[in-house]
Amino acid sequence: MSAPRIVILGSGFAALTAVRELRRRRVGADITVVSPNPVLTYLPSLIWVPAGLRRAEDLTIPLTGFFARHGVRHIAATVEQVTDGGRRVHTSGGVIENDVLLIATGGRYIRKLPGIENAFIPCEGIAVAEALRLHLAALARGTIAVGFGANPQEPSAVRGGPMFEFLFGLDTLLRRQGRREAVDLVFFNASTQPGQRLGPKAVGGLLKEMERRGIKTHLGHKPLRFTPDRVVTEGGEIPADLILFMPGLTGPAWLSESCLPLSPGGFVAADATCAVQGLDDVYVAGDAGSFPGPDWMPKQAHQADLQARAAARNIAAALAGRPERETFRPELVCIVDTLDAGMLVFRDTRRNFALPRLGPLHHVKRMFEAHYLSAYRAA
Repeated sequence: MSAPRIVILGSGFAALTAVRELRRRRVGADITVVSPNPVLTYLPSLIWVPAGLRRAEDLTIPLTGFFARHGVRHIAATVEQVTDGGRRVHTSGGVIENDVLLIATGGRYIRKLPGIENAFIPCEGIAVAEALRLHLAALARGTIAVGFGANPQEPSAVRGGPMFEFLFGLDTLLRRQGRREAVDLVFFNASTQPGQRLGPKAVGGLLKEMERRGIKTHLGHKPLRFTPDRVVTEGGEIPADLILFMPGLTGPAWLSESCLPLSPGGFVAADATCAVQGLDDVYVAGDAGSFPGPDWMPKQAHQADLQARAAARNIAAALAGRPERETFRPELVCIVDTLDAGMLVFRDTRRNFALPRLGPLHHVKRMFEAHYLSAYRAA
């Protein structure tokens, strides 16, 4: 009898955590990973690219050795469609059949706001972060507007934490360079209490930090469009020489052509065990999925890892003929970095606290990066 075929879509945090967990549990299945390139891009550290603390080569980790060590085949292709109840994955390189499918491709940004091409979406990737660094260096004076949006159909599909980090990091960098007086910083958001998923204490702390740094705010007004020199909102306009904006998230575009059930926000609908609703042996982990849980449950790497671990354990159980009972815990852990310090925010179903700005937390975040990537660099 041939070994079962597990196909994993994506090579980001959730996908790689699933590979490690499956092999740790001695699952001897054939594992195939499908992604455009066999690399891991460490997205959390893009916040340091504008300051020159990180370059592309620091954050792009080749995975060829990791895949070889774990007995994984990588297919360089993009996903186009999933059919036949999940058993067939249509890619740019052909059709791949499977016995078990794990979707871990991540989400995509909603680019519907008119004039979005006039804004930098800094977490889209290294190329955008590097371009932002060059534009920032060329800005002698003016205004930088920083904000983020949401998916109105899915409260959890927002990623505001990195934008607070870009905002505070830019302030720190400009002060170091002696340019802060020549450059205004404005933070804008449709909510009067931005970052609510972090908890009320964190929101208060973030707004106080903006006030302390002299960062202007434009809150409670929905952005309507961007032009090359301004942000237009329902409550007025913000003249801007540079715009950083993080749109809300939705699922991958190929989902519209697939047999997978979708949530109102456009994600793969899953249950608490990360099993896709209504389909056999199909799972999802990370930003591509919509999961039951509190409305503050984050779209972040840590949560993706927790979901991937649960999915992998349930795959292992199913292949062994055991019940699939593993669930993941909703947990938000975030160090809001300011380039020279950090604010720690933690939230789960029982606790929510925020530590004030502390210098050592910046170094803790850098050490965590090194620790997390060590498993992939060592391979």
